[in-house]
Amino acid sequence: MRIAFFGGSFDPPHLGHLAIARAAREALSLDQVLFAPVGLQPLKPAGSSASFAQRAAMVQLAIAGEPGFALSLLDAPKPNQTTPNYTFDTLIQLRESQSKDTQLFLLLGADSLRTFRHWQRAAEIPFLAQLIVAARPNETLADLQALLPIEITTIQSGPHAYRLTNPVGNESALTLLPDLHYEISATELRTALRSQIQNAHSPQVPQTVLEYIHRYHLYQSAP
Repeated sequence: MRIAFFGGSFDPPHLGHLAIARAAREALSLDQVLFAPVGLQPLKPAGSSASFAQRAAMVQLAIAGEPGFALSLLDAPKPNQTTPNYTFDTLIQLRESQSKDTQLFLLLGADSLRTFRHWQRAAEIPFLAQLIVAARPNETLADLQALLPIEITTIQSGPHAYRLTNPVGNESALTLLPDLHYEISATELRTALRSQIQNAHSPQVPQTVLEYIHRYHLYQSAP
């Protein structure tokens, strides 16, 4: 099995998320992409606009009918939780739940890549799961090296593949998703949904998700 973990707020899940996951599924021949809404995100202490249950429900609607896409509750909030969910810990849980021959990947959008250095135990994460990155157009090796706390070198087998090496000699890999450019700001999207709440369509949100947002009157008040 080849499984990619795709974590995030998904507040709400939008077409950019789906495009990234589809591109990763095709590029890496993934058997499964796990969409995992996060309970409490370390770099967003204010929390999410929608509740975890609402975000999980919207993810389920967004991925319905997509081969290999599944909702994961690994990052669900725990009772009386006071500390954030950390990707390193979640990947450990995911690894323990899989057979030894399962190959794990971590799927990152362009915005997540830009905060990656600040994640807990960031330098260790790529050695738990290979990275798949939706980079911005014309991003160079130097750009990637500045964003990641691990040594990056090119791999001759392809223009979008890189080798990651840590000081003790462990190796992993990073794959860029080429020609993928979705600049969708979740903050701006929520603002648009608030100002256009009566609209029947949105070019950035799956229709089933938009209907859910309308039904439960989400994003109508300013954060």
